[in-house]
Amino acid sequence: QVQLVESGGGLVQAGGSLRVSCAASGRSFSNYHMNWFRQAPGKEREFVAAVSWSGRATFYADSVKGRFTISRDNAKSTVYLQMNSLKPEDTAVYYCAADTSPQWHPGAGRYDFWGQGTQVTVSS
Repeated sequence: QVQLVESGGGLVQAGGSLRVSCAASGRSFSNYHMNWFRQAPGKEREFVAAVSWSGRATFYADSVKGRFTISRDNAKSTVYLQMNSLKPEDTAVYYCAADTSPQWHPGAGRYDFWGQGTQVTVSS
C-alpha cells in the first residue's frame, strides 16, 4: 500500500512556471513507476508524464513535451512535475498515480494508487 499526497498547485499567469509535488508514504515507493495525470473541467482525465522506478526513464504526452519535466527522489519518496511555459489549456486538477506493473508501459500501466489532486490554474 502507498498513500499519495499532492501539493504545490496554484494560480499562475500564462508563460509562468509551477512545480507540483507528490509525497508518498509506505515502503514500496521506489518499486513503482510514477505518473502524473490531469483532468480539466468537463474533460476526461489524461496522461501527462511518467518516470520509471529508477528515475532513468521518462515519458511525456505530446501536449507537454519540452515544457514539463518529471523527476523523482526515492530517498524522499517524492515525485515532482516542473511545469514551464504554462498555457491556459494546462488548467486542470493534477493527480499523481503509482503504476504497480513491473513493466514500463507509460500511459498504459496499472494505476492502483492515486492522490487526491492539486488544482493548477493558468490565467491568460
